[in-house]
Amino acid sequence: MRIGILGYGRFGRALGSLLREAGHAYRAWDPAAEVPLEHRAASFHDLVDGQETLVLAVPIPALGALLGTLRPHLRADHLIFDVGSVKVGPCTLLDEHLGPAIPHVGSHPLFGPVSLARAERPLRVVLCASPHHPLAAERVERLFQGLGCEVLRQSPEDHDRVMATTHALTFFIAKGLLAVGAGAELPFTPPSFHAIARTLESVREDAGHLFAALQNENPFASGAREGLLEALSAIHRSLAEAAEQGGGEQLSIPDLGARSPALQEARNHIDALDQELVALLARRTGLVLRAGRAKAELNLPVHDPERESAQLEARRAWAEASGLDAQGVEEVFRAVLRASRSAQGGQA
Repeated sequence: MRIGILGYGRFGRALGSLLREAGHAYRAWDPAAEVPLEHRAASFHDLVDGQETLVLAVPIPALGALLGTLRPHLRADHLIFDVGSVKVGPCTLLDEHLGPAIPHVGSHPLFGPVSLARAERPLRVVLCASPHHPLAAERVERLFQGLGCEVLRQSPEDHDRVMATTHALTFFIAKGLLAVGAGAELPFTPPSFHAIARTLESVREDAGHLFAALQNENPFASGAREGLLEALSAIHRSLAEAAEQGGGEQLSIPDLGARSPALQEARNHIDALDQELVALLARRTGLVLRAGRAKAELNLPVHDPERESAQLEARRAWAEASGLDAQGVEEVFRAVLRASRSAQGGQA
């Protein structure tokens, strides 16, 4: 595909890097953002005329105006898809402006610049196919699969309902927690807060500018917020009543239950941690492959004994500081480094 990206903000740049790593050439146009010379289109018209697939990576409120400007320059052999986090409105706009004449698809990549920088996997994408253009959805699905993504098919309404109670509520809760100081530098936090702290970090780093769009453009977000606030108010009232009456058993969060004895509970936690370790190893391998490509561009060897020695020494120190067997931890990381060398040596 000859791919053009209209809009080169944070996600446009991130998508460009993903395309480049997968071996796809692309060009981009954004009058308000700096596009690297090797990917920069000479003009808006040059991008549209020269590319068969156009990715609309602009803020959702700007999508209608862009489609109005774009439509007179489109051909029947173009393929258009957006990458917005809301789908009912954008898919309606795509159908209104492009209709049966121009192939188009709504898409929502469930990842962002931070996810890619951390090499998080799997990468998932939701596709909302237009009833006019089933073959267009298949082409976009193959493109994302070629980028290493898992593709899910949903209607725009079903997508936005799920996002209202996940994506939108996550940002809503995070903004509330930040407003009361939960994201400030704190001297200590319990383990139960650590996952929330990671969520706050992701929201602040990944897309603070998405907040208004997620809340105002998703037709189901307002109802989800109201439902959450009603539930929290009911819990707040119940806590006050329980404090006055000396009770509160009905407010407890269910534990693992009588069928989960201590040994099984420990094993379940071990399995969960091992699953996290495997996921982290997969993310590490993604970063290793990126480093391998950078080495190849610089004509550097895969094996760097001096760096590996320093890495092992640092990890021994980390192990000792944590009260672990330093030699055992070093052996684990020697195996990890061997796997890293193998991965770098075998990449294309």
